[in-house]
Amino acid sequence: VTQLQVVGSNAGVPVFAPEPGNGLGNPIEVARDGIKFAQSKLHNIVIVDTAGRLGVDQALMSEAIAIRDAVTPDEILFVVDAMVGQDAVRTAKAFMDGVGFDAVVLTKLDGDTRGGAALSIASVTKRPIMFASTGEKLTDFDLFYPDRMASRILGMGDVATLAESAKKAFDGETSAKLEEKFIKGEDFTLEDFLEQMQAMSKMGSMSKLIGMLPGAGAMKKQIENIDDNDLIRQKAIVQSMTPSERRDPKILNGSRRARIARGSGRAVSEVNNLVDRFSAAVKMMKQVRNGGVPAGMPPGMGAMLPPGAGRAPAKAQPAKKKSRSGNPAKRAAEEGD
Repeated sequence: VTQLQVVGSNAGVPVFAPEPGNGLGNPIEVARDGIKFAQSKLHNIVIVDTAGRLGVDQALMSEAIAIRDAVTPDEILFVVDAMVGQDAVRTAKAFMDGVGFDAVVLTKLDGDTRGGAALSIASVTKRPIMFASTGEKLTDFDLFYPDRMASRILGMGDVATLAESAKKAFDGETSAKLEEKFIKGEDFTLEDFLEQMQAMSKMGSMSKLIGMLPGAGAMKKQIENIDDNDLIRQKAIVQSMTPSERRDPKILNGSRRARIARGSGRAVSEVNNLVDRFSAAVKMMKQVRNGGVPAGMPPGMGAMLPPGAGRAPAKAQPAKKKSRSGNPAKRAAEEGD
């Protein structure tokens, strides 16, 4: 109950919890009283959360049936942990036979190999997967798109979801300002870079975002080594700069970089690394103008992605023509070849 109250508070949703702490009470009576409480408060949607249960636990299955009959829900959603792999299929089948449900909610769907096993639930139960989560934050919970999941399993990435996440994370004012700079061809500054990093932190872990890129399956080791705290360290470095340094990074000489390193508590090498990343961002901006980054992503965001991601394939260079000798004898021999 305490965990539900924390989640409800974060989501801005009231939680009916008559039992203090983790007290259980009578789940069936709590469900009935919860409906009455919602009606008295004029709430038009009620979510009844039951305790986790296994298909082999007949007592808990019977309790779930009793709760279903007590509240007569419009929809029953079966929530399953995708990490259990094929066991999720067996549990879903048992719950379908015992209680019945209308759709599936997959949690911890942050691994492609586990996703393949979880998708078979829809085939076995003949029920659609409605929602999926890839983390513990509320922003990690979203509608489930079968085609996008299939694309990720096949190593083709999920650019559509990545672009949608970017759209949610970047507020309208920030996006409009970046787009205006982009259209006018103005310089991309470290202040813009900082705003992008702050927005990126709202989109989830870097490993999750990079996992949505085409070809991410070939970068599993690199993705596993990604340190999400790196974004926090970069923000600290930029925030230790003066406004003039953020607007014009060209003035960042050795002494300035040393001062920034001391102010942010980082090494000078990390400051240098951030400046290098910023330079990559500027280059990416130029590539964006030529259509190099997927549609829907704010300008400059591609700098946070692996080298080569989103770039258009290089055009084939025409073969160079051989030079022809001015000597008539040599020229005749060359033409004969």
